[in-house]
Amino acid sequence: MIRTKNKTDTDRLNEVVARAVAGIKPPENLTVSEWADTKRRLSPEASAEPGPWRTYRTPYLKEPMDAFTDPKVRREVMVSGSQIGKSEFENNVIGYIIDQDPGSILFIHPTTIDSKEYSKLRIAPMIRDTPSLRKKVSDPKSRDSGNTILQKMYPGGILTMCGSTEAHALASKPIRYVIGDERDRWAPSAGTEGDPWELARARQLTFYNAKAVEVSTPTIKNASAIARSFAEGTMERWCTKCPHCGEHSNIVFADIRFEHEERIVAGEKTFKVLSVWYVCPECGCISFEREMKKQPAKWIAENPAAYEQGVRSFWLNAFVSPWVTWESIVLDYLKAIGDSRKLQVIYNTRFGELWENRGDLENEDDLLARREDYEAELPDGVLVLTCGVDTQDDRLEYEVVGFGHFGESWGIKKGIIMGRPDEDDVWADLDDVTSHVYRFASGVGLRISLTFVDEGGHFTQDVRLRCSARLRRNVFAIAGSNRHDDPYTAPPKKQKIVIDGKVVGLCWQYRIGVDAGKQIITDNLKVQTPGSRYIHFPRRDDYGPAYFAGLLSERLEYNIKKKQPWEWVKLPGHERNEALDCRNYALAAVRALAPDFDAADRRLKSAKTGQSSAAATATKPAAKKARKPKSDGPSTKKHYDDW
Repeated sequence: MIRTKNKTDTDRLNEVVARAVAGIKPPENLTVSEWADTKRRLSPEASAEPGPWRTYRTPYLKEPMDAFTDPKVRREVMVSGSQIGKSEFENNVIGYIIDQDPGSILFIHPTTIDSKEYSKLRIAPMIRDTPSLRKKVSDPKSRDSGNTILQKMYPGGILTMCGSTEAHALASKPIRYVIGDERDRWAPSAGTEGDPWELARARQLTFYNAKAVEVSTPTIKNASAIARSFAEGTMERWCTKCPHCGEHSNIVFADIRFEHEERIVAGEKTFKVLSVWYVCPECGCISFEREMKKQPAKWIAENPAAYEQGVRSFWLNAFVSPWVTWESIVLDYLKAIGDSRKLQVIYNTRFGELWENRGDLENEDDLLARREDYEAELPDGVLVLTCGVDTQDDRLEYEVVGFGHFGESWGIKKGIIMGRPDEDDVWADLDDVTSHVYRFASGVGLRISLTFVDEGGHFTQDVRLRCSARLRRNVFAIAGSNRHDDPYTAPPKKQKIVIDGKVVGLCWQYRIGVDAGKQIITDNLKVQTPGSRYIHFPRRDDYGPAYFAGLLSERLEYNIKKKQPWEWVKLPGHERNEALDCRNYALAAVRALAPDFDAADRRLKSAKTGQSSAAATATKPAAKKARKPKSDGPSTKKHYDDW
């Protein structure tokens, strides 16, 4: 019994000592890539190719992984597009630390929610499916395991995950390893305590062998934290050998060529990529994707001297990914053309390039020069008319705009009605504009289908009162919102009309995300060829220099000091922006109306050929049927999709 008892105590003592020794045991003579090839297993929920890790599938990750085990490298930067393997780079580094060279890790994400998602979807499966890690990190189901969603304990250290705003986690205990994920999406300050990255790195000062790793998809030029960090390192790019001249070059979108065709399917524009090829920037010879992805490649540094300072930096794009085809990248690009927000995603995640929103508005003189002669009030192509009205203290400014298929639009009439917005004569003049029948050369006419009137300023209640009285004419009050996350249009809501402190009625009000509209207009002005999204202007005095000065009065600028850094600002010398506002409201009106352009087209064609005499006087476009709002006044007998 005594021997048995002593044996049991000895075993227990050995286990305790073994765990303690494991924390100070020197690492095996392995690099991160060798460790991953030997021990790492990819999990089915996190990888398209589950099973043993094989570095040869992503040869461009070998050098960044092995740089982590280089004693001269204290800081590493990885700039990468998506679907290239940057998350697995991070995972392999973390796995290596836990298994081979333990120390406490602070793993920082943009938000706490991001940390939790990453832990559940990537870290936990990696530990579960990699035997050497499973032995060292306790089962999360066991009591007092030290294994939670945001903390993983192991011999010699603890992995702590947090969001970039959590100052208490960033500025307290000493940490040997700091890893930052998606750096460009971090908060600019951890509460009121300053830059999260600098707070985190300050925790490494007591470690002679500390290492810091930054990883991110690039974002905005001149506002990208990861791009600044990249410039402080060796600035290495993955360069592929040309099969013709033997020179190594980084494959970038500027050197990609392609042929494609456009088709209209179910009223929507679709694309088909016919062929894609690469033009070597050194010799000009053509190579195709399959050939280039088989060619030898290597990292080439622009700033190799940074290695002596202990900083290596790497930049990757999706053109070298084994999981992304060039055809799919080009197709995504074609689909995004004309939409700045979508294009930025393609540039950042596929091209691996910084997005430069230059605010390169068309020149006013160029827009004046591209004006055209309309043969009638309405040129062919117009299917729907809307009107946008901007309210000033001494006048109403308006624009009637025609819309056709695929976002093509025509300026029809721009005007000013002088007088205070609470005067009857002013609104009577606006009634003349909104009730007028605008005609094609054939004599067929269209009325304005929807008018949006800005209620902002000093006459909010008067505008609501007048719009409520014009419900039958489809004249609605709108309120602009500058919140970046507000939708362009939303279903209308009833608002009180208060005159002399008394509620005299209710008014339907649309809320408009004006920033979204400005971006659409700015994008469309850059379209040079009549057709999809092109904006036409008539050669008339109401569309003269003053109009274009107002239309081009604002640009999108980046202000790093703001919580939402992108903001629209007026250009110097362009204080009058009513033309832009009127166009914005007219565009919002057609979006809220959601007309059936095909049905409107059929009715107009029928009227023009004399097949429908009823449609030849005041045809209105059909709109998608939906429920209409309850109203205290007479029914409008119209149907709008947003109601």
